[in-house]
Order: sequence, then structure tokens, then C-alpha cells
Amino acid sequence: MERYFGESTPKLGFGLMRLPKEESGKIDLEQTKKMVDLFLEAGQTYFDTAYVYDGGDSERAAKAALVDRYPRESFTLATKLNTNVKGCDEQSAKQQFYTSLERTGAGYFDYYLLHALQAANYKNYERFGIWDFVKEQKEKGLIRHWGFSFHAGPELLEELLTAHPDVEFVQLQINYADWENPDVTARANYEVARKYGKSIVVMEPVKGGTLASPPEAVQKIFRSADEKASMASWAIRYAASLDGILTVLSGMSNVEQMMDNLSYMKNFKPLGREEQLTVQKAQEAMNAVQMIPCTACHYCTDGCPKQIPIPEIFAARNEQLVRGQLEKGAADYESVTAHVGAASDCIACGQCERACPQQIPVIRRLTECAGVFGR
Repeated sequence: MERYFGESTPKLGFGLMRLPKEESGKIDLEQTKKMVDLFLEAGQTYFDTAYVYDGGDSERAAKAALVDRYPRESFTLATKLNTNVKGCDEQSAKQQFYTSLERTGAGYFDYYLLHALQAANYKNYERFGIWDFVKEQKEKGLIRHWGFSFHAGPELLEELLTAHPDVEFVQLQINYADWENPDVTARANYEVARKYGKSIVVMEPVKGGTLASPPEAVQKIFRSADEKASMASWAIRYAASLDGILTVLSGMSNVEQMMDNLSYMKNFKPLGREEQLTVQKAQEAMNAVQMIPCTACHYCTDGCPKQIPIPEIFAARNEQLVRGQLEKGAADYESVTAHVGAASDCIACGQCERACPQQIPVIRRLTECAGVFGR
């Protein structure tokens, strides 16, 4: 008997937010199919997408690479409803559910989430009647399990779990770099979720790829403990080793990343005591690095009136802050801003900060980047 909901679920989830792309920018379906095949062959089952991912192409890719090719009972599929979509009202919010059903062809969703709840938007879900709407779809058999993904602090999480005790799981950002981060409050959120007996789906275990290639000081610590283990393996196993975890989502972008993840998650073993101590050393080293904690989700760019490529600008700056690559950071900045807005074009409208799940002071950071890069 399971101690908590989803205890027996395989602990690696396939996040479909960062799928491989062709040169044209379209999702590489052939490579995605290979990744799906490898994932299922390894006994993994959990796939995660969302209405807003890749403008709907992620859900369409789920249909082409997964739903159309495998028996429905051989996998589980999660998707999400997002009220941050521009011009969203009650009718269009609820329509997202039916559109997702059409795009995926799944017939029903094993897991359905209210997407990216935070202080700036959580009241929309109540105002639009989304909580009740989702429960109605569960009663109809169109949803098997429901919950929400969350990007705020423990006080709001406790408020939501108190108001909606029938929530079955929550999706939280958890990784070793953010465990004590006062902006992300990963540990505090985890503890609140477990206090209320909720299972947890982990998102951003590798922090948008940052922990797959962390600062050299962090890499040195991990290599000294196990020279063969990938950097990503430490991050994903750290999250999967916590109690109450339903699955850990990894946004894999190529076959190589899939193969690496499966090498240690197919027969997952929680971190041992010595490995936990190694991660603690890595956390201390990571905390000493001054970096912009952007995960490149691009939620900030959809409504930017100046078309500023904010995540790419921050990535260029992090090349300098994290790796000391001053010239490469400057060259990257010139490349990503060549035909779109520069950091200095920001008009401080604030829509990016309202959308940012990492609570980054985007306006201030863009001003810093404009000063460093000269425009």
C-alpha cells in the first residue's frame, strides 16, 4: 500500500517544455519520438505539458509523438490551464481545457493543473470559477487527478491548501540551489505541502539547465565525489530523494539528455548519507556565486512591448558572472539583441516582473545589463 499518493509512480517525469528544435524553430518531432520511445522502454510513464508551452505546439507534439503511437493506458499525461494568457477571461480560460483535449487527442488527462499560481494571479482562478470547473471535469471522468503548480511563498501556499483541501498534489520548484533561496522558498513550500499531506511533482530540478553545468567550484565538488556522474544526475536525484515526491520533471531537449537521465533514474536509488553531504558542500559553493536566477521559461517575453529577449540577455550576463567569460558574454549579448530590443530599451512597464515565477527584479537587472553591455 502506498504511503502517499503517487509513491509508486516512476520518479523521472518527461517535461515537454524544452523539446528539441529544428533550425526553423519548430519542434523536432522525429527526435522527440525517439526520446518518447526511450522513456517508455525504460518503464517511465509521466509526461507533462501545458496549454501555453510553445504556443500550443508542445501539446500537439504530445499527440504526434506519444498519444497517436502508444496505447492510452501505457502512459500518464499532465497539462495545465493558465489565466496569465493575454486577454484571458472566464470563458477563454475554461476553453483552454477543451482546446488541450483537442490538441493532445488524449481523451482525458491523468493530471490536470491550475498553472503557475502566484500572488499576482491566484485570485483569477477563483474569480473565473476554475477550481470548481476542474472538479466538474473530474466528475465527468475527463480528469483523473488535479492540483496546481505554484510560484510564491509558504503563506499563500498554506492559504490555498486550506481553502481547497481536495487538491491531490502540488507542483513546486525544488532544487539544491533554491532549497534555502529566500525568493523561491523551496524548503518552506515543500514543508507546507507535506504538512497538508500533499504529494509533490518537482519542477525545475536542474534550474532551467543551470545545474547541468554549474559553476566550476560546484563541479569540482561533485567530480571529487564521483567523477563519472553527470552534474544533472546530482540535481535530479537530490529532488527525487525527498519524501512525498510523485515524480521529478526534467525538461529534456535531446536524446543525449534523455539517455543520461535514464542511466540513473531507470533504477532510481535515493542519495546516501555521503552523497547528501556532498550536495550540502555544493549548495554552499553555489550560494557564493552571484548570478541572475533565470530559468529561461520566457513567461516574461510574451507581453514585452519592446520585444526584449530577457532570458537570453540574462544568460549572456551569467556567462560573465558565473564563468568569468567576459568577452563571450558580450558577444552573446550582441548576438541575441541584434534584431530585437536591447536591455536599455526597457520602459519599466513591469509586466515581466508580474509574470516572472522566479521573482527576479527584472527591471533592475536589465538596467544593470544595459550598463555592463553599453546599451
